[in-house]
Amino acid sequence: MSGKNWDRVPIDAQSVDAPLSMAAIFLVVTVGGDKAALSKVASALGELDDLVKNVGFRDLSGRLSCIAGIGAELWNRLSPSRRPREMKPFAPIKGPAHSAPSTPGDLLFHIRAERPDMCFEFERILLDSLGGGVTVVDEVSGFRYFDARDLLGFVDGTANPTGLDLPASALIGDEDADFAGGSYVVVQKYLHDMAAWGKTPTHVQEEIIGRTKIDNIEIDDDDKPRKSHKSLATIEDDAGNEYDILRDNMPFGRPGQNEFGTYFIGYTRYLWVIEKMLQRMYVGEPHGAYDRLLDFSTPHTGTTFFAPTRPILQTLAKGGQEKSAAAR
Repeated sequence: MSGKNWDRVPIDAQSVDAPLSMAAIFLVVTVGGDKAALSKVASALGELDDLVKNVGFRDLSGRLSCIAGIGAELWNRLSPSRRPREMKPFAPIKGPAHSAPSTPGDLLFHIRAERPDMCFEFERILLDSLGGGVTVVDEVSGFRYFDARDLLGFVDGTANPTGLDLPASALIGDEDADFAGGSYVVVQKYLHDMAAWGKTPTHVQEEIIGRTKIDNIEIDDDDKPRKSHKSLATIEDDAGNEYDILRDNMPFGRPGQNEFGTYFIGYTRYLWVIEKMLQRMYVGEPHGAYDRLLDFSTPHTGTTFFAPTRPILQTLAKGGQEKSAAAR
């Protein structure tokens, strides 16, 4: 979709448009209810830019970046009077065969770099700065797998928007002017049944995904009664206009623990787009014709965040510190 007045929107928006990286850490934490924990977190958010610069300066070619996303409950504690228009917690989905759970999360840190050691070092120092008032509820280290494939063997993120389509798809515009340049973020951690997938013939895998496995060619399934993952995840309005999201999914795994997965992370201008995409996947289109990929991939988490622009993040951090000081 084409946006309006993008010359007024700060495209950097916490590096949402940073290029796909070789390594990433997805860190989700909850924040304790006491004022001291909130003050510590607010201080860390205010210093996030400096921390990126301090660690990233060790190797500028490592392209370290970090996006901070804030959950609905923590947002209410930091800024109860102003919130993005669509901001709300992740809504669990119950389908005919599979369900998507809603799991806790006050803060998301999406850490990216070309070197895993830079991601590690940044996370280590970040957790120190957040203090003991936060609890890590999910921590996943992702990696680039060959030519941007997932562990199921298919290229991931092919339909990502590029150029001017990227901010028009991923960043809020003048429809919610107070939060223009920010982005809604949805994360889910999927674990794959690799044994069952490996027993599935390649042509069936391709029908499920909607693309060929080797050369990544899109398969037309418009006339088929059972839609592919690709088709179910494509959202259009009544006029046929397609709404894209920006995916920065990463594979992760521990072969010794028989753990293989994909960490889904989607940035979107409109939260309803991802919500509709997930409804189509789990409930089916038509009802009952759910995404067959879910027979092999199970979600273990589901959380929604809002990634504000740097100026708004600084304002939230300052407000959290002032509230904690006034409560003493």
